Amino acid sequence: MNTSPSPELSQFAEEVLRGLSATPKHLSSKYFYDDEGSRLFQEIMRLPEYYPTRAELKIFTEQTEKITDAFTNGADAIDLIELGAGDGTKTAVLIEHFLDRGIDFTYSPIDISQEANDALSARFREKFPELRINPHTGDYFKVLDSLKNGSERRKVLMFLGSNIGNFQRDQAVDFFRALRAVMNPNDRLFTGFDMQKDPRVIVNAYDDSQGVTAAFNLNLLRRINNELGANFDVDKFSHYAQYRPVECAARSFLISREKQSVTIDALNRTFEFEQWEPIFMEISQKYTRAMIEELAAESDFEIETEFFDEVNFYTDSLWRPIAF
Repeated sequence: MNTSPSPELSQFAEEVLRGLSATPKHLSSKYFYDDEGSRLFQEIMRLPEYYPTRAELKIFTEQTEKITDAFTNGADAIDLIELGAGDGTKTAVLIEHFLDRGIDFTYSPIDISQEANDALSARFREKFPELRINPHTGDYFKVLDSLKNGSERRKVLMFLGSNIGNFQRDQAVDFFRALRAVMNPNDRLFTGFDMQKDPRVIVNAYDDSQGVTAAFNLNLLRRINNELGANFDVDKFSHYAQYRPVECAARSFLISREKQSVTIDALNRTFEFEQWEPIFMEISQKYTRAMIEELAAESDFEIETEFFDEVNFYTDSLWRPIAF
């Protein structure tokens, strides 16, 4: 009988070990999304304080025709490729419009979760029986590299929900450059950016009055307990969010409420926490237009067009590759 851990579990264990051994301690936000984490994030998106989802959905619903025209301008057929589609609510608005206009297109969601892909595919096949959908499970770049070909069809890569905000700046440039490397000159990249705004609005979005965001962050400790055999007492940690206007970045932490020790069986390690010691959990970068222009230029793109909501809380930016 094979009792060795799965590669995913091994990577999770390694990153937890690295993060909790560091000074200051940190955990990766990419592990927020187990089943319970995904459920809690769906709840977050419905909160009155959490504006990004509503702002982006409003762009999609009120500027559908303009977005469609921008995607298809100069292209007879397109392959719509979405990186991490989630529940597909926003994308469904575009897909319905594309189908109504008789546009020649395929839709390919890419996700590391087979379960997420299966759920999205089943929902879209029921909602849009005529849709040509080709889901792919795996690492974004490995899948994209396999899709790169000499076809004349335009690929439109979509990375929505301001997910790019979870990257440090250098990581964001590296990510965009890696996307550029698998794109043809006629392809396009469509990315959501959460814009800089009143700091109080931003803080409330990451520290809601119902405590759902706190539960979402604390759930990662429960996941470590369940999957790595840890003994975190979640009640001994509290969620704390702040916004730094100079850096244009929101940051989330879990704070140890007392001096304590936590053992993780899978690592055969015990970690010491001082009272009020933080674990850094997540960065959520907010952008100015100048920052977006710099990111595009450094990543070998140029901005083709942008779609803002009416109060400039959010933008979806369409980029074209700069020829090498």
